[in-house]
Amino acid sequence: MEEGIYIYCIIESREPLLFGAIGIGERGDDVYTLSFQDLGAVVSKSPVRKYPVARENLMPHERVIEEVMKTHTVLPVRFCTIAKDEEKVKKILEKEYDRFKALLESLENKKELGIKAIFKEDMIYTHILEQNEEIRKLKDKLTGMPPEKTHYQRMEIGKMVEVALQGERESCKDSILSLLSPLAIETKTNPVYGEMMVLNAAFLVHEKDEPMFDTRVNELAESRGDTVRFKYVGKIPPFNFVNLTIRTEEY
Repeated sequence: MEEGIYIYCIIESREPLLFGAIGIGERGDDVYTLSFQDLGAVVSKSPVRKYPVARENLMPHERVIEEVMKTHTVLPVRFCTIAKDEEKVKKILEKEYDRFKALLESLENKKELGIKAIFKEDMIYTHILEQNEEIRKLKDKLTGMPPEKTHYQRMEIGKMVEVALQGERESCKDSILSLLSPLAIETKTNPVYGEMMVLNAAFLVHEKDEPMFDTRVNELAESRGDTVRFKYVGKIPPFNFVNLTIRTEEY
């Protein structure tokens, strides 16, 4: 199979750097930099192939970028970007020098922070019943009655609970974003999965604002912890804000 050069991310670097035998694929290729002036592409050798979008391939791709991120500001490159050879990579750096430098400057001292907010199923339904007198009264009215005689009423209660849950979800989402977004340079909301997930968001935050961001997340967990579970992920590659698409054949 033809050999090529797999590109993970772009950094500032004049000197050749080595990051270890952590390259994508089963071979454990060395990850290193190719440079043009003070720009470096973090790369490894790889067969020229289409890596399937699967966990066993995505994880090594992301792991390399996370390793490089420990010491450098990174511009993540789209998964499965493979150049013909090292000269092609250097040519890309030369042609895109100004654009890559500007993007790196825009990300300096900034990090992506991720928040997932998920309703605690039992607790949110209890909360809805406590807050909604109409639903509570209807539900109490049906207590002890045969299910076959109350089918329509139970369906109506189900619809009312669904509407109430949607309202709770929107209200909770808005309050989280209104508290956290002012501390972020940019916010991106991603799709949510299942009716219990309230929010799946990424925030681009300057390092100086991170302590206050942490404090606000803790405040949210304390004030809404009865009904909402928060998953807070710090310092991850800024995939939501930069994911360079490099069409290597165009250079």
